[in-house]
Amino acid sequence: MNYLLTLAYDGTNYCGFQVQPNGRSVAAAFQDALEAVLGSRPDIKGCSRTDAGVHALGFMLNFHADTRIPAAKLPLALNQHLPPDIRVLEARVVPDDFHARYAAHTKTYLYRIHNSPIDSPFASRYYTKVPGRLDADRMQQAAQYFVGTHDFLALCASGSSAAAHGDTVRTITACEVERRGDDIDITVTADGYLYNMVRILAGTLCEAGAGRLAPEAVPGILASCDRKNAGPTLAAKGLFLKSVDYD
Repeated sequence: MNYLLTLAYDGTNYCGFQVQPNGRSVAAAFQDALEAVLGSRPDIKGCSRTDAGVHALGFMLNFHADTRIPAAKLPLALNQHLPPDIRVLEARVVPDDFHARYAAHTKTYLYRIHNSPIDSPFASRYYTKVPGRLDADRMQQAAQYFVGTHDFLALCASGSSAAAHGDTVRTITACEVERRGDDIDITVTADGYLYNMVRILAGTLCEAGAGRLAPEAVPGILASCDRKNAGPTLAAKGLFLKSVDYD
């Protein structure tokens, strides 16, 4: 059967989701747990390639396996063999041809900013600290200019295979900024993303919030297709894959 699982993980100690030669990956840790539970190591298909240090609240993956363990019992079985910073939240059976990445309609990312000169002693690995006061209203104004179908090359880090092939047009369906006390959440929903796109978008919104960039300058930045015109790439630790939507 083809199983679709929802994972949450703290990406601090991993080189990303995808198996890589330069460090421990979430995928490798998950496959170790699969092997312990199933006695085999099936190929897994992740919904995305999260970078080193990026977290997930609702990462989706699927794999084919022959097991007598009911889908509802798989999370408990796998969690017994997973490190404490990775948890399976849910499992269900899906059609044989379902693929967690290619079937995704949209993905939603959350970027968390702690807008204070003082770090939290409990949550500093889950946000980026920006000490100077940010105007969340200006950030929200700027965010609305990202919504729509655009060439997002200006928000793409170098080394992107998509950029090398000229495949840099994406559609953002929602981009929201919300302040909660000293914390600012940036939520982005799109049909796809370029390399470091959300982290650069968040950095650009911070420039608007700090008053160094006019919100109405965003369309010109996108039209320029020039990375140097956008804001800085914020740290990976503030980024979460929040959810994946399937038709």
